[in-house]
Amino acid sequence: MLTFALAQGSWQWFATFVGVTLLAIVLAFQRRPPWTPDLRSGYVRSLVAYALVVGLCVAIALAPVLQRRAWPFPMPGTRISCALAGRYAALQADAALGGLAGGDAAAPPFARADQSRRAVADCLAATTTPWLPVYAGAVAVLVGVVAWTPRPGAGGRCGPCG
Repeated sequence: MLTFALAQGSWQWFATFVGVTLLAIVLAFQRRPPWTPDLRSGYVRSLVAYALVVGLCVAIALAPVLQRRAWPFPMPGTRISCALAGRYAALQADAALGGLAGGDAAAPPFARADQSRRAVADCLAATTTPWLPVYAGAVAVLVGVVAWTPRPGAGGRCGPCG
């Protein structure tokens, strides 16, 4: 439910807090059964669920970073089109205000900047959100592989399994 509530509109830094908190809860209280190499075992079902939940938590935690920074979300053209959407929103704010600002010279620039910021954030969120399952899936695969691989000297059990 938190994911759906947070996914509406721009990703805020509170999502990072929620994702990290959920991840800490999962890591602190998850206990999987003993490791078995059988693909039909309860261990595999538990491992898949564990890996998917960890992937979801990491995606929620990373969403604001992916939205605001170019380096972890390298999609050419996305940031430019969002900047253009911000300019358009600023022009719309100017047109909507018209002569309503009266003698307050600070109102039009504030409204223009606020509408532009909101439009850019919403545009980036709209392009970030569909890619979150890719990041979540990658983390889930990584967690699954690490947890599935038994460590040498662990007595036939995988290291992170407890």
